[in-house]
This record gives sequence, structure tokens and C-alpha cells, in this order.
Amino acid sequence: MYIPKPLDDKITIPHLRKLKQEGEKFACLTAYDYSFANLVEDCGVEVVLVGDSLGMVIQGHDTTIPVTLDDICYHGKAVAAGLHNAMLMLDMPFGSLNSPQQALDNACELIKQTEAQVVKLEGWKSQLEIVEALAHFGIASCAHLGLQPQMVNKMGGYRVQGKAKSAAEEMLATAKNLEAAGTDLLLLECVPAPLAAEITAELEIPVIGIGAGPDVDGQILVLQDVLNVTPGKKPKFSKNFMQGQSSIQGAISRYVTEVKRGQFPDRSHSFS
Repeated sequence: MYIPKPLDDKITIPHLRKLKQEGEKFACLTAYDYSFANLVEDCGVEVVLVGDSLGMVIQGHDTTIPVTLDDICYHGKAVAAGLHNAMLMLDMPFGSLNSPQQALDNACELIKQTEAQVVKLEGWKSQLEIVEALAHFGIASCAHLGLQPQMVNKMGGYRVQGKAKSAAEEMLATAKNLEAAGTDLLLLECVPAPLAAEITAELEIPVIGIGAGPDVDGQILVLQDVLNVTPGKKPKFSKNFMQGQSSIQGAISRYVTEVKRGQFPDRSHSFS
């Protein structure tokens, strides 16, 4: 039996840093509407992401690329209405980060419209200038390394990143540079667990993982994967938390509990 534990305090960047320093895990989930935002917060999810994954699980596209800034803004407003203490993070969609000035203008617009606390980026070393520009104007960011869904056409598919020694070394160096540039969080996607553990240990900022093993500071999954309603083949790093539960609330609470206890992900949901 999993009992929801609502959040007592407003989740902030300093709060997440404190959890990292104390060795406590935190749970993150995507949400795209008011009702689920309210529910995941009631179950103790600290960070709620309005991800461009909505292009696939809500709009039915094959990739996240068609998602627009207006889409993120629309769903961001709906999610914001359902949150009181959880941190709201918004994806910057494909085409919204083509220059530091464009990224700054778009981030400002999203934050004004939704009152989100953090914007999440994709890209590789191009993120450095953008992170620096956002930090200069007091905008909190979450950088993203590893698998980049917005770059799926260039990467040639959804593949684990950082397996070769040279690629791993480059990812670690880039992570350190992003921290130095001023990013507040880092998300690692589809990265070998040992590399993710090394990056997490080397950085002072909290590191969130999806398919990055158990040794990161926080975990995130797509809500539809947690509830086992995503059509087609499920990602290796996801888990059906509805199994054995009689309610959606029970499934989300189980996810939160397993993340905080370090039970999820295990080896079967990680890459080596």
C-alpha cells in the first residue's frame, strides 16, 4: 500500500541542492493538464515537467519536433493552475533556441505566461552560450545531455549516448562547462549508469536522470509510461507502475516511493 505524501513546502532550486547535499532522492514526472498536475503534486512529485514529449503522447506525432512554443505555453498554463508547491519546468521546443537572444526572448515569454520556475534546454555545446545568457538575466535553466529527442534526425534514432570512452569524457567535460556557465540542473537521458554516476558525483548542481541509472539525484519519467498507456513499444528505462495498483494515484505514489527509496531504476531499467 502506497500512501501519498503531499509537499509541505515550495520546491525551489536551493531546496533541490539541499536534497542532493543530504543524499536524498527526488521525483519528477511530466504532466500536461490541470487534473494530472494536481494529482502528481498530491502524490509527492517535486518537479513537474511540461515536456515536448506532449508531441508524441498527446498529439500523436512520431517525434517531439512539431511541438511549438504556443503548445508549451498552453499546456504550461494548465499545469501551473494545478500546482501549489511543486516546481514547474518547461521544455524549450525545437527551433526556439537558435541563438542566445532568441532563447532569452522565448524563455521570458514562457515564464511570463506560465510563471514556471525553470526552462529546460536541448542541444550539445550550443547550450553553453544560452545557459550563460539565461543565467545573466536570472532565468533558471536545466541543461540536457545524452539522448536529445529534438536531434533525433541527426542522431539517426533513439540511442544510448556516451558509451565510447571519448564520448563519455566529452560529456563529462561538457557537463562541467554547463555548470560553470550557470545552469541550475542537468538532465541525463539514455546514458550508461556508470557515466551518469560519475557526472553526478562531479557536479554540485542536482542531476536528473531518465534511463541514466540509479545514482543520479532525481528521476523523471513520462507520465503515460508510468501509467502504461503509451501506445506501442515501451522504452527500456520505463516501468509499468500501474501493475498491482487499483488506482492512478496508487501508481504515481508507488513511483515516488521507489525513487525516494532508491528502488527505481534497477539494472533492468538502466544501461551499462
